[in-house]
Amino acid sequence: MSVVVGANVWLRVVSAGHRFSVVDVPLAPVVIVPGAKVGVDGEPLAYLRGRLDVAIELLQVGKVREILISGDAAGVSGDEIASMRGYLLARGVDAGVVREDGLGVTTRATCERARWEFGVGRAIIVSQRGHTARAVALCRGVGIDADGVEAGADCRRRTLVRNRIRELLAAPKAVGALVVMARR
Repeated sequence: MSVVVGANVWLRVVSAGHRFSVVDVPLAPVVIVPGAKVGVDGEPLAYLRGRLDVAIELLQVGKVREILISGDAAGVSGDEIASMRGYLLARGVDAGVVREDGLGVTTRATCERARWEFGVGRAIIVSQRGHTARAVALCRGVGIDADGVEAGADCRRRTLVRNRIRELLAAPKAVGALVVMARR
């Protein structure tokens, strides 16, 4: 248990000063939107909708010029990329500002691919409370000057609790990855 708590504290410390509101986040060329589960109808579920809505807001207020959607194009719950793209376009986002990474199957992969495959050097990454610190730390660990913005999630309490527990347990793996990255 102390490893889990320590890892979570460490991620929050590493990402301190790099988590903002939409209003306060510094400008960046791109916002990274990590994928999440989609519904049986192919529509984004609450977590993903929250992330996409924040990305749209960042674009509308001029904080970013592009949106990089990153997820599993062949996911168990469905094609996260098609779902995200459809959601963005249906809300008036110009297709020309949407970049797609269908191989961002984990937060670490999303950050590594953003840096090495898409050449991202500065970005805002959007996620929910708990995940934002891990996402910011992992992106910064691969050399992206990343700041995070937290998105809401209009979902059941049970889903919120389950995802929060998942995030708590994912922290030690992220810290391990950051240690490996630092040694490269």
